[in-house]
Amino acid sequence: MTGRSGDASPRPLSVPDSGPPGRFGRLPVRRWFLLSGIGIALVFMISSAVTINAIEETRQAREALVDVVDPAALRTLEISNALTSQESSVRAYGRTNDDASLAAYRDAIAAENVALGALAALVPRMPERETVGVEVDRLRTAGQDWRRDYAERVVAAVPVLKTEAARENAAVNAARFNEVRACLTTLQEHLNRLHDNATARFDAGWQALYIALIGVAVALLVAGIAAVLIVRHAVLRPLAELTDQVRAVSQGDFDHRLAVERPAELAELSGHVDAMRRRILSEWRRASETQRKLEDQATELKRSNAELEQFAYVASHDLQEPLRKVASFTRMLEQRYGDQLDERAKQYISFSVDGAKRMQLLINDLLDFSRVGRAGGERVMIDSAVPFKAAMHNLDAPIEDAGATVTHDELPEVHGNRAQLTQLFQNLIGNAIKFRGQDPPQIHIGVRREGDMWEFSCTDNGIGIDSKYTDRIFLIFQRLHGRDAYAGTGIGLALCKKIVEYHGGRIWLDTDRPDRPGTTFRWTLPTGDPDE
Repeated sequence: MTGRSGDASPRPLSVPDSGPPGRFGRLPVRRWFLLSGIGIALVFMISSAVTINAIEETRQAREALVDVVDPAALRTLEISNALTSQESSVRAYGRTNDDASLAAYRDAIAAENVALGALAALVPRMPERETVGVEVDRLRTAGQDWRRDYAERVVAAVPVLKTEAARENAAVNAARFNEVRACLTTLQEHLNRLHDNATARFDAGWQALYIALIGVAVALLVAGIAAVLIVRHAVLRPLAELTDQVRAVSQGDFDHRLAVERPAELAELSGHVDAMRRRILSEWRRASETQRKLEDQATELKRSNAELEQFAYVASHDLQEPLRKVASFTRMLEQRYGDQLDERAKQYISFSVDGAKRMQLLINDLLDFSRVGRAGGERVMIDSAVPFKAAMHNLDAPIEDAGATVTHDELPEVHGNRAQLTQLFQNLIGNAIKFRGQDPPQIHIGVRREGDMWEFSCTDNGIGIDSKYTDRIFLIFQRLHGRDAYAGTGIGLALCKKIVEYHGGRIWLDTDRPDRPGTTFRWTLPTGDPDE
């Protein structure tokens, strides 16, 4: 959190924690929405029930009108047309004795039977099926009586009476067919009344559906208005108030208290946020004090680094100058007075020269160790083959003397420092040559990709390292052999470890195959620029 000048420390606060509101009427938002939701749900359920009922009524009215009453009226009209065709055909047959009229009469009877069958199938689904069924039976009986008393007599009398057959039965025809017409009229009037009733029900169903839909729309409108009012009253206003308070704190007024009265959730939230504000203030004070101490430590570190740079300069020049003089004058002493010295004196002189040289070597190794990570150690993208070749060039003489063979995989680009990587390859390959066995050294530099790192390895066929010394070999000045057996200062592997860790990797001794002769060191280097 950033705020006013760091010189002005915030005043101590003694604001108590805010808890949930306790006065009557300060309801949580969820309870506001619950109560209003219950009311709206009731209205919606009622409107939905009315809508469903209206839809069902409309469906039933439509089914009665379209699927039953109107088809029944159509079948009644077909029966009327069939009976009329029968009457005209049989009358024409009685007057003309034409067989075509008799065939038309027979066809009309078949049409009447089909229509009566279809009408009878519709009767069980009609609103007043018992009455309609009686009227259909009466119509069927009247038609049968007419055919029995008139039509069949005319057909039977034609061979005897010829063209007088119709005139002889005219009175019966008029009486019986009037009964048929009366039955037809009664059935059609009943069907027309049912049609009107079904139409009225259908229209009433649509009106009820419209009213129900309007009710649903009104319920949704009321729900929307209620939700807006609740959100505005119980959420937006308190949230705006809390936002203003938080804005005041973010602009630097860290003593501004955060508190809102409603709803319960925001009141509790403001209390928690205010408590967090006070904790942050407390942490800020501690962080400011810590930062001040860090700045003091950084200043002291800069001074210490300056002294270290001065020490490095002194070590590289002033400390080595006396050692060079000791070694130089000791050699001069041996050259000038050598014939006057016995073997023990010459041995002492040799010890002195060797100690001076080892002291110079130790100082140089310590300087190399201290330079890792300091100015001049910047890392860039570099082909690792470049420092490898530089290391091989530096080791030309030891490689030739030992008859060593050094091979390598294809070396990749890495993010590193050329001089330090050269030192890394040189130390590891040099160790492999130094600690060789009876056979000529066989050294291989391997490479493989491991995620965002390159894993290198240096494998040799030398004397190997016991796994129990794994933790010691990377410590500075640690030696596993005496100086008489192998020369060196004991800093080489420690320097390798520091170089690898400075590059963001790690180095270790591979102990997975103890039965394999020689030693394998593995280390990792980044493949690209590290995240800043």
